[in-house]
Amino acid sequence: MEKTSWPNGRASTDLSVYDNSWWKPGPKWKIILWFLVSPVFINTYLPVPMALKRLVLRLFGAKIGVGLAIKPGVNIKFPWLLTIGNYVWIGEKVWIDNLTEVTIGDHACISQGALLETGNHNYRIRTFDLFVKPIHLENGVWIGANSVVCPGVTCHSHSILTAGSVATRSLDAYGIYQGNPAVWVKTREIA
Repeated sequence: MEKTSWPNGRASTDLSVYDNSWWKPGPKWKIILWFLVSPVFINTYLPVPMALKRLVLRLFGAKIGVGLAIKPGVNIKFPWLLTIGNYVWIGEKVWIDNLTEVTIGDHACISQGALLETGNHNYRIRTFDLFVKPIHLENGVWIGANSVVCPGVTCHSHSILTAGSVATRSLDAYGIYQGNPAVWVKTREIA
């Protein structure tokens, strides 16, 4: 295979040497069992009662407060790496791709189609290494429909990420953020 270089002379990406063997999200049996159970109870459009969804998540190690509302078609990678506060809403087709810890505070809302992405790849190095960083959504945060929260981001208290926006860095408390990458639009007024 011919090697090409970046304009600055660095070697090109070589996926044949990719190795993420350091990353251990949990025991293999638990991962396999979750991937069998999740499509039946969580990532489904079957009319599964929310109380049963909460029970299944807790059985797999998720820490969940009271009043979680979880809509159909939600994809949660590893529930044992998930902490959810009280009275949280998780909308239809939300994907919590938690390769590491995701913490969601009280009264947070994650609207339909949103993605919480805790992992990515380092394109600056030849081996395209995986990196993972936790995501924290503090109390009262609203993640708009079809928006993305990237690895290592903290959405501080009552911040809003508007529909279709991408948070590549942390959001200030009570700020409203929009775009890709999301930028501050204004301060949220609370009645």
